[in-house]
Amino acid sequence: MMTPEQLVANQKAQVESLFALANKSMDSVEKFVDLNMQAMKTSLQESAEQTLALLSVKDLQELSALQSGWMQPLAEKVLSYSRHAYEIAAGAQAELAKTAEAQVSETHKKMMDLAETAAKNAPAGSETAVAMIKSAMNAANNAYDSVQKVTKQAAEAVEANINAVTSTALKAAQSGTTQARASKRAAA
Repeated sequence: MMTPEQLVANQKAQVESLFALANKSMDSVEKFVDLNMQAMKTSLQESAEQTLALLSVKDLQELSALQSGWMQPLAEKVLSYSRHAYEIAAGAQAELAKTAEAQVSETHKKMMDLAETAAKNAPAGSETAVAMIKSAMNAANNAYDSVQKVTKQAAEAVEANINAVTSTALKAAQSGTTQARASKRAAA
């Protein structure tokens, strides 16, 4: 079985892994906070500029032109913010998945080593039981690998869909702004 030194080393490695995950999570939270602070600062500055611009409007046509000029940049900023937030979340998920995968792999290796040690020290006639334990551990590992592959494929599909929606929304915003400008020109 495991010696006390191996047990302590195993627990130390798990604690180190836990703190590494906590640090990675905090890094992601910090990135979200930075993103939100930048978005709030920009929003406040733009709101002040827009308010001053509204106060200088002389007629409805100028007001309409001013408002339509804000729509495309606003849509682009919302999409940019969403894209950055998604990238932060996806990066955090990838880091956590990588760490979890390493932990599962290490645990599987240790369990297989433990099964080997048990097989060497097992009484005669217990080979079938040891083989069943190894088979069960391999089946569990294969199931985990399958879940990981499906999860990765799902994440890739979500990312592709987000990129497609972002592109479509941006094109729609640009088209709407172009149509509004054309309508103003025709009215003038």
